[in-house]
Amino acid sequence: QVQLVESGGGLVQPGGSLRLSCQASGSIFSLSTMSWYRQVSGKQRELVTYITASGSIYYDDSIKGRFTISRDDAEKTMYLQMNSLKPEDTAVYYCKMSYGTNGAAWGQGTQVTVSS
Repeated sequence: QVQLVESGGGLVQPGGSLRLSCQASGSIFSLSTMSWYRQVSGKQRELVTYITASGSIYYDDSIKGRFTISRDDAEKTMYLQMNSLKPEDTAVYYCKMSYGTNGAAWGQGTQVTVSS
């Protein structure tokens, strides 16, 4: 059973930085594509970025140049370094593990609020 636990969210001023972490349990982390999604209340959850098992990376245009995704397979942890944060980055951020043909697991989410 895969479990994902996010941490690192909080309140930050515009232009500030936060680093999110997603700690995974189980033995398939290194074989999985890891993703960050975010969701604003009343809106659909949207893909922000992902990193594959081989290290290929995708960034949504809205965060290019500001956010950096990384992974540490030995620690079974994925990170999202968020710089130059904007109020429109405010959302609940979720990590997702994709594995096998259709396997997926989600974390519980961590709130990021960007406000002065």
